[in-house]
Amino acid sequence: MDKQAIEYHVRGLLEAIGEDPDREGLKETPERVARMFEEVFEGIKYSNSEIAEMFGKTFTDPADDDEEHTVVMKNISIFSYCEHHMALMYDMSVNVAYIPKGKVLGLSKIARICEMAGKRLQLQERIGKDIAEIISLAAGTPDVAVMIKGSHSCMTARGIKNVEAQTVTSTFRGKFKEDAALKELVKF
Repeated sequence: MDKQAIEYHVRGLLEAIGEDPDREGLKETPERVARMFEEVFEGIKYSNSEIAEMFGKTFTDPADDDEEHTVVMKNISIFSYCEHHMALMYDMSVNVAYIPKGKVLGLSKIARICEMAGKRLQLQERIGKDIAEIISLAAGTPDVAVMIKGSHSCMTARGIKNVEAQTVTSTFRGKFKEDAALKELVKF
């Protein structure tokens, strides 16, 4: 990430909206924004397979070989930024489920995967797709489901200004595509 370029352009944006970037309160804003971008867009640096490798700590599945079970984690809080307006997607809650195939992910790793997948400019639909792909790679299973519910400031703070609007997206892979009972496990 080119922090100097971000600082330069943020200064230009401040000038373009009629602000004085040298006034008290804004003098360090370009630097602060560059540091913030480095943090909130960290996920841009990594491919989905790299994230799966980073957070792919697994343990032997304690279930019997002939037993099939599902791991479900709900209400994982994340945020992201819309690629259309660079507007904040907030109050996002992610539900993830997967059917282990001999190994299970560490629970904190599921939350870390969701968080890192959110740290990109994107659409909510893509976040769900990316999380599903990363979980599938990390856990070694094709059977993954992700549901996300969130608010988008491009809907709530500008344009239509509908503050109650929430977007819910779902991604179903493997057995979750066809099995209604499995889909129910990830619903809000």
